[in-house]
Amino acid sequence: MLFRLPLLFLLVSVTAIAADLTPQRYWNTALPNTPMPNSLRHLFTPGKGGVNVNAGNGKPSGGTAVNVGKGGVYVDTGKGKGTHVSVSGGKGPGGGVGVHTGKPGKRTDVGVGKGGVIVHTRHKGRPVYVGVTPGPNPFVYNYAASETQLHDDPKAALFFLEKDMVPGKAMNLRFNAEDGYDGKTAFLPRGEAETVPFGSEKFSEILNTFSVKPGSGEAEMMKKTIEECEAKRVGGEEKYCATSLESMVDFSVSKLGKYHVRAVSTEVAEKNAPMQKYKIAAPGIKKLSDDKSVVCHKQKYPFAVFYCHKAMMTSVYAVPLEGENGLRAKAVAVCHKNTSAWNPNHLAFKVLKVKPGTVPVCHFLPETHVVWFSS
Repeated sequence: MLFRLPLLFLLVSVTAIAADLTPQRYWNTALPNTPMPNSLRHLFTPGKGGVNVNAGNGKPSGGTAVNVGKGGVYVDTGKGKGTHVSVSGGKGPGGGVGVHTGKPGKRTDVGVGKGGVIVHTRHKGRPVYVGVTPGPNPFVYNYAASETQLHDDPKAALFFLEKDMVPGKAMNLRFNAEDGYDGKTAFLPRGEAETVPFGSEKFSEILNTFSVKPGSGEAEMMKKTIEECEAKRVGGEEKYCATSLESMVDFSVSKLGKYHVRAVSTEVAEKNAPMQKYKIAAPGIKKLSDDKSVVCHKQKYPFAVFYCHKAMMTSVYAVPLEGENGLRAKAVAVCHKNTSAWNPNHLAFKVLKVKPGTVPVCHFLPETHVVWFSS
């Protein structure tokens, strides 16, 4: 009782501060005039601030430690799988209350705020791995296409030449984004994501954290994602792998500025729409940006990780499409005007039969990918 009563008092007394912990509130604070794309909104369960309590299947082992300092209060019961309670102050996004028990993903979240009480349960453990199409990520431009990727990877159809972006042009397209988990991955709050190991030097620890068998297909997929995050930059590219919504916002704002920033994604009227023939509708093609942009590609990983890179000499377009069955899509296309630093055996060059640096190369974005630009 000596532990529980003070903790309850702390949780209730800092409700207003805890609102700043939510990724949604962080977005609204950093980008008050920028609507959040549905592709990102779907990666977490929205709530309205308040106290965040996470309780899962962790088994405390060890004593309870309570530390009080300038940063607030930190309560830790157990080792690794115990309950972690942090209370901190401050005006910006970062103060508040968080109670975490168990490994990432094994939690029930309770939010108490102005909107009332919201309860949602995350996946029991990590999401179920369903497999991926083999081959390099076509949105990492220093990789060569595999021997079979040209024919087997549906993302090959997303590449096209800028000159072909005209009303009436027909293309076979599928906008589903394969992530290895059938779209079941979600954002971790930054405070939680920063405690999860990430990097090739910690790979054994990563597999243990997510209970993934070494040498399995899932382990190889995760290893590939980490390698892509750590790969050399292409030309003057600036890149970053964001492991939370908050870190994605920070990277994009640092490259584009805070004001007049927009973030957009492809939207398809039907979920999991199959590959089909689309025609560019007329009129409606709109150039959104003609300078620098930050493109964030969702990676294949047990929780939401985005490979973000700032690219100069790019154009961003909104392209209306109509499928042969009447299905409509609002596609986002990015055109790269300078591809001279790309791998000469990149998938785009094989699909389009052009050489690096000769013509602008464009690609549509899958549904869960995001492009940022200044309007």
